[in-house]
Amino acid sequence: MEPWQAALLALVQGLTEFLPISSSAHLVIPGLVFGWPDQGLAFDVAVHVGTLAAVLFYFRRDLAELAVGTGSALVQRRLTVPAREVLALALGTLPVVLAGFLAGDFVEARLRNLPVIASTTLLFGLLLVAAHRASRRAGGTTVTLVAAVAIGLAQVLALVPGTSRSGITMTAAMLLGVGRTAAARFSFLLSIPVIAGAGLLKVAQLASAPAAVPWLPLALAALLAGLCAYSCIALFLRWVDRIGLLPFAAYRVCLSLVLYALWLA
Repeated sequence: MEPWQAALLALVQGLTEFLPISSSAHLVIPGLVFGWPDQGLAFDVAVHVGTLAAVLFYFRRDLAELAVGTGSALVQRRLTVPAREVLALALGTLPVVLAGFLAGDFVEARLRNLPVIASTTLLFGLLLVAAHRASRRAGGTTVTLVAAVAIGLAQVLALVPGTSRSGITMTAAMLLGVGRTAAARFSFLLSIPVIAGAGLLKVAQLASAPAAVPWLPLALAALLAGLCAYSCIALFLRWVDRIGLLPFAAYRVCLSLVLYALWLA
């Protein structure tokens, strides 16, 4: 890719990774419209590093409190609030890890295509409307262990391109009575092990197929993706209670129509 193409894709990845609009749906468009080549494994690793750094830095204080609280719980041998949240995050992560191990190859081979991405973009956009309506009555500030399991099962659907990992986890949380801000926070924290795991897998694949690595463009791509992701996390958490999810649902419906048009063309 040309440097400006890599920069644009990094911006797209950073802007869409944590918003409920699906990064895969956006990344497929430049290749279809402009005939751009696949960005390659090294680029995927770089933008994963950038987005992971963004969420780790934004929630650094929360993560420190969770680590200290969990350590204290182990010493005291009792389930403290931080330890319960760590357990909830673990329960929410386990289903997608198992599903990715069992069905990852099938998803890559059969489901990464335009009709599927357009359909999931539309379907889960409409489901986001239901979540928005449920969130008007939802006021929960914590995610129970039972809810964490349900959110984790919903996250499995994010393996299908176009679903949006953040979108489906926030949708599930709000349908279970969790408030918008709390649902978004849990979704973003839940992304840490998922992004880290996906990044490590891609690093392993990259190591098994060594090639010349353009370090400077990749570092710039990681930086751009990270800065955009950090901004999106901060702004979304600040505004989600005010604006709700309807704008994102409407955007998804419009995007799905564009994707269907590209498919038919």
